[in-house]
This record gives sequence, structure tokens and C-alpha cells, in this order.
Amino acid sequence: MEKGFKRVTMKDIVEACDISRGGLYLYFNSTEEIFMEVLRMESEETDDVFSGNVKEDSTATDILMLFLKEQKKELMRKKDTLTQATYEFYFENKLSKKDDILKKQFESAVFVLRKLIETGVESEEFYCEDPERAARNIMLVLEGLKISAQTIGVTSESVDKQLLYILKSLGVED
Repeated sequence: MEKGFKRVTMKDIVEACDISRGGLYLYFNSTEEIFMEVLRMESEETDDVFSGNVKEDSTATDILMLFLKEQKKELMRKKDTLTQATYEFYFENKLSKKDDILKKQFESAVFVLRKLIETGVESEEFYCEDPERAARNIMLVLEGLKISAQTIGVTSESVDKQLLYILKSLGVED
């Protein structure tokens, strides 16, 4: 988080973690391997936090609102984020389909959102003619906001407007 992906070295990691060089190399051969493991762990942690907050009697609207609220929290975090390092990593490395964690996360989120939207349509909470396209669009908007948050900056109000637009596009009223 401090140096980004491109500038961090194995020596930096040894010093920050207060472990031996040999101990680190016993498990990892490169900063790329370490970063891939960090991405995997962060993905699992994010899934656990979200699913742990969903109540058994939650409606599709409740779940979508919780998801968007968590996304906003992540977007508004200025520190302690791996977003910049993650983009550096992906620009530097061409990953196989098997190793492309970000793509897997994106497609998994699209799948879950599509299922959620379909459930919301069935329960008449949402109106949507193409849940797959709507889910993909939501994820692309969130990804664009994530990049904007790290580059040009976003305000809480601008994020709220985008999230409200998403909700209104599904027929969810305030």
C-alpha cells in the first residue's frame, strides 16, 4: 500500500514483516507471487464481510443496498487501499485466465448481481429487461468510480448520485 506494486521489493517485504529473507523465499519466489496471494486473501475477506452482513430475511433491495453501501465505503477510503498497486500489477503482468483474480472477481460479482436482479424482478422489487447487462453495467460503473477515486477524486455526493442512478434504473425508489 505504501510503495505500490512497481516499487516494492522482496527486501521491503522482509523488513516490513520482520521475517528472514530465507523464510520469505521458502514460500514465495517473487513480489508477483506475494501480490497474487494478497489479492486472493483480500477477495475472500471482502466476500466474508459482505455475506456476514446479509440477514436471512433480507429482500433483494436490502441486499443490493448493502452491496452498494459497502462499495461506497471502499470508494471513499483514501488510505489503506490496494487499488493503485492492483492496477500497477495488472498493467505489468499478463495473467493466464486461471490466475486472473480480478477478472474472476468481476465475473463472479456480475453473476451474483444478475441472480440478485432476477430475484428482485421475480419479487417485483425491480424492473429489468436484461439482468445480465444491468449487472455488468453496475460493475463497470463501480470500476470506473474506483479508478476515478484514485486519479481525479470523487466526492461522497458524486458517488451517491451514481448509486442512486443505478437504483432508479432498476425501478427502486428512495
